Amino acid sequence: MRISRGERLFRLLNVIIMIFLCVITLYPYLNQLAVSLNDGQDTVFGGITLYPREFTWSNYVTVFSNSSFVGSVLISVSRVVLGTLLGLVLITGAAYALTKKDLPGRNFFIYILIIPTFISGGLIPMYFLYRYLHLMNHFLVYILPMAFVFFYMIIVRTYIQSLPVGLEEAALIDGANEVQILSRIIVPLSMPVMATVTLWLAVTHWNDWTTSLYFVTKKDLFTLQFIMYKVIKEAELLNEIAVSQAMSGGSGTRRLITVTPESIKAATLIVATLPIVLLYPFLQKYFINGVMIGAIKE
Repeated sequence: MRISRGERLFRLLNVIIMIFLCVITLYPYLNQLAVSLNDGQDTVFGGITLYPREFTWSNYVTVFSNSSFVGSVLISVSRVVLGTLLGLVLITGAAYALTKKDLPGRNFFIYILIIPTFISGGLIPMYFLYRYLHLMNHFLVYILPMAFVFFYMIIVRTYIQSLPVGLEEAALIDGANEVQILSRIIVPLSMPVMATVTLWLAVTHWNDWTTSLYFVTKKDLFTLQFIMYKVIKEAELLNEIAVSQAMSGGSGTRRLITVTPESIKAATLIVATLPIVLLYPFLQKYFINGVMIGAIKE
C-alpha cells in the first residue's frame, strides 16, 4: 500500500517526539547513576552528564557499610511480599463482593469504605490508634494499615464488572460456589488489573519510610528506605565535619569529602529505585491494560 508524503512526515514526526521523550525521561536517571559512580569531591565541580569522570565505588560502599543495611533489606522485602499478597486478597475479595447487587448493605459498605478516603484523623490520632492496637515497634505496622486501599478496590471492581456475566451464571449452574468462581474464573481473567494493583502496592510498600520514622524505634525493624534516609543525613553531617576541618586546616579533609551528600543521595536513589525499575518492564503491558480497562467500564 502506497504511503502518502504527509503520512510519512507524520510518522517521522512521531518518531522524533518519542525519541525526545525517551531522552528527557532517561537522562535524569542516567545522570544520577553517573554521579553515584563518580568521586564526591570531583562531582562538586559539576559537569557530570552520562558517565563518571572519576570512577569510584566509595559512594555505594558508604551506603552498604551501614550496619543495619542487610536487616533493613530483609524487612523491606518481607514487607513488600506479605503486604502485597494481603492487599491483593482483601482488595480482590471486597471488589468481587461489591459487584453483587443483591449483597445486603452493599451501599452502606461502600459509604463506610469511602469516608476514610476523603477524611483522615491526622497523625496524632493515628499514633494513639496504633499504640492502642499494639502496633508500635511491631512488623505488622507495615502490613495492616496499608492492607486495603479503596481506590485500588474501585479499579478492580470496575474491571470485574466488565467481564461477561454469563461466565458466573454458567459456573453457578455447574455447582460452583462464590469462592470457586472468584479463584478459578474471575482472578485468572483479571490478570491485567491484578498486575497493575500488584505494582502499585509493591511500589507503595517499597518507597514508604515515614512509617519507620513515626511508629518504629527498634533498629532491627527499620526498612531500607528509612536506612537510606539516615545515610543521607549522616552524609550531610560528614560534609559539615569536612568543611569545618578544611576551615581549621585539619587533616583528613580529602578522605572525608570524597563522599559528599550529593553523591550519597545519588547512590541512595539508585539503590532505592533499582528493584522497581527492574520489575516494571515485566508488568508494563498488564499495567497499561489494567489501568485502561479498570478505569472505564465498557
